[in-house]
Amino acid sequence: MPIASGMYYAHSEGGSRRLPPVILIHGAGSSHLCWPAALRRLPGCRVLALDLPGHGRSAGVGQQSLDALADRLVDFLEALGLYQAVFVGHSMGGAVALSLAVRHPANVAGLGLIASGAYLDVPPALVQELSSQVTYGIGLQSIETRLSGPKTPPGMLEEAARLLRETRSSVLYADWLACSRYDLRDRVAGIRAPTWLACGTADRATPLVFSHFLASRLPDAELQIYSGAGHLIFLEEGEALAKGLLDFLRRKGLMEAEV
Repeated sequence: MPIASGMYYAHSEGGSRRLPPVILIHGAGSSHLCWPAALRRLPGCRVLALDLPGHGRSAGVGQQSLDALADRLVDFLEALGLYQAVFVGHSMGGAVALSLAVRHPANVAGLGLIASGAYLDVPPALVQELSSQVTYGIGLQSIETRLSGPKTPPGMLEEAARLLRETRSSVLYADWLACSRYDLRDRVAGIRAPTWLACGTADRATPLVFSHFLASRLPDAELQIYSGAGHLIFLEEGEALAKGLLDFLRRKGLMEAEV
């Protein structure tokens, strides 16, 4: 079982070793299993889909700071003998990638931010619900509501909910507490890494305005908008997202020109 710096990862080999790999970072209460094959096996790319500490097959406890998770990713790179990577994250995973770009810019060759933002709108009531076993189930239901969109097939929503319910309550609480404390709106303008943004128009958790804000502040950003897609856009539009990401990586010289 591949583990680096205490974190499990699944990998797909491809592309040149001279180019930085793509590292997929899942969202709150999820794991590497959330990613569809279209993104886990990007043609012409080395892809590593990891489990953050305390999630999936990774040992450890939840972190109550996204900065702390970002620092762990630097340890992950070093354990694999890597210096740079393209970090692609969904929701909280995108926020961790942004934090990494602020704190450790030299390690970031590029960013892919899917349904994410420089700030995450977390209702205080939700964090409170997740903090107690008495109200934990209510908190889970609230999260599931935020995940759903008009184009979300029931099976996809059920799979996302299953991963949430398999995550330890203490870890899920830590994830959402960390998200509630996260705010990089005053710092993202200094990020120089080329950044690809993807968001759906029906996203309840990270509305389109979040991605528009990033596109207006980041000096080298491209935004793709998917009509009718919800927060689980990476599942609803997996093939389209993979194509968009690959095209972006080629334009930025982060993968070989032809596969």
